[in-house]
Amino acid sequence: MRRHSVSSSEPAANQGERNDWVALKTLFPYLWAYKWRVLLALVFLVGAKVANVGVPLVLKQLVDRMTISPDNPQALLVLPVGILIAYGLLRVSTSLFTELREFVFAKVTQRAVRTIALKVFRHLHALSLRFHLNRQTGGMTRDIERGTRGISSLVSYTLYSILPTLVEIALVVGYLVLHYDIWFAGIALVALVVYIVFTVAVTEWRTHFRRTMNELDSRANTKAIDSLINYETVKYFGNEDYEAKRYDRSLETWETAAVKSQTSLSLLNTGQSLIIATAVTLILWRATQGVIDGTMTLGDLVLVNAFMIQLYVPLNFLGVIYREIKQSLADMERLFSLLDQHREVADAPDAKPLAIRGAEVKFSHVDFSYEAKRQILFDVDFTIAAGTTTAVVGHSGSGKSTLSRLLFRFYDINSGGITIDGQDLRDITQTSLRKAIGIVPQDTVLFNDTIEYNIAYGKPGASKDEIVAAARAAYVHDFIESLPDGYATMVGERGLKLSGGEKQRVAIARTLLKNPSILIFDEATSALDSKSEQAIQLQLQEIAKNKTTLVIAHRLSTIADAEQILVLDHGRIIERGTHTQLLAAEGAYAQMWARQQARRDEGSPASDQAESEQAVA
Repeated sequence: MRRHSVSSSEPAANQGERNDWVALKTLFPYLWAYKWRVLLALVFLVGAKVANVGVPLVLKQLVDRMTISPDNPQALLVLPVGILIAYGLLRVSTSLFTELREFVFAKVTQRAVRTIALKVFRHLHALSLRFHLNRQTGGMTRDIERGTRGISSLVSYTLYSILPTLVEIALVVGYLVLHYDIWFAGIALVALVVYIVFTVAVTEWRTHFRRTMNELDSRANTKAIDSLINYETVKYFGNEDYEAKRYDRSLETWETAAVKSQTSLSLLNTGQSLIIATAVTLILWRATQGVIDGTMTLGDLVLVNAFMIQLYVPLNFLGVIYREIKQSLADMERLFSLLDQHREVADAPDAKPLAIRGAEVKFSHVDFSYEAKRQILFDVDFTIAAGTTTAVVGHSGSGKSTLSRLLFRFYDINSGGITIDGQDLRDITQTSLRKAIGIVPQDTVLFNDTIEYNIAYGKPGASKDEIVAAARAAYVHDFIESLPDGYATMVGERGLKLSGGEKQRVAIARTLLKNPSILIFDEATSALDSKSEQAIQLQLQEIAKNKTTLVIAHRLSTIADAEQILVLDHGRIIERGTHTQLLAAEGAYAQMWARQQARRDEGSPASDQAESEQAVA
């Protein structure tokens, strides 16, 4: 068997701040996947703006045609009617093209949001357990929520506001250059440049306030969720006021950043209004002077005024939209940074599905550490023969649960190898590996859904009969039937509506339904009373027949029939053998057994786990 050496490293918290262009470059392929819809939407966009600019031109013709001599009644009746019809058609065309643009592009936006959200979700599940242990879930979920909303906002603002406004500005300035004094186009262009420069400069200055608000908002949200999840602990210690003050301190810093953001927004709005008002005043002054000089008609005056009115609203809105786009980009940065997280545990390019031939599990000289300075396992070497049971005992922190995590390949080992039927875990796909293993953990966590859903999670799509059979085998069916809602009973957040024993029996039923080739029982009956434990222990022994089983135990009475028992101390195997052999050796295992038997004879409720730790220590 070949030996691997893989050094574990902490995933980078952030791969460096993305700039706006990188965020846009990342987003673009998701939109361009529907390039024909994008191009058609752009055609409709231009059509809408051409029609919109045409409205003032028709209005100019209408005013000029009205200034005809009184002795021409035919023109008075025919020409204005034709122009009025054209005016109405242009108005309708503007709305029609706008709605067609939104109709065509709606699927592009929503599919991009859906695709990116799903990709982030899958990527988070693909990251190592180390990442999720270090990450604060409340802040991460808020980042995902704001990021996906930011994508939708960015696309909407860009296509529905920025591009139409720029197209309209180009058409208006072009018309002014071709038909009027250069002063008109000059004033419009200078005002536009000053407006954009001012908006960009001030918005860039304000962006860090938004980033700070996001960070503080995530922190406050994380504290709130963490406190609510640990509701019982807060109540046990009467720390409601402490939690409220801790949350309020986070809100206080967020409030300070929010006030700075709002006051700087007022400065931006004032400057933008001043620039626009100055430009409109200068252009109307030039137009009025042109009418007085006879170089412009009343229709020209109405046209220029209509142009400026049409530009005033979107141009003023352009500043608001630009700020929203900057905020959306800031939100997207945090979302895309999740995709930058390194996949510490990844399938090899040539990884193949696990081929189960008997399910022999072998740990070969395994060394492992969660952190470089703290090694957990030292030269751990043992084999679980196919269809047999191996039990591991030892004090807390000795590395027992680490064995199950490594077998699931939540982490890669530092050196040595772990194989199933001679196949190294790093050479097979993680999906096929985890499909072959079932676990009943000591700390059972359930989904906030029905009991039926939680049992069926072991085999999605299982029939009701299969779910009930698994519940009967785990001795939980009668309890479920006694509930008012039966299998439709909601278990609450993390299953807190159920007792520890009830949760554990649901977890056992879930694993039974999965029917894996390899079983791991991590203190599977620790939360049960003696009567239930004996009943389920017999059932577990029956289930474990002909299956390769790893049992992590503190109660030695539950593993006396195991074909092999390993005693682990500070990450090293110090004893191994059957129950009888280990008792005869009169070592650490024999001491644990004697202490636990003495406690039982005395009827003491003292923890078997504590006795195990004292014996090994």
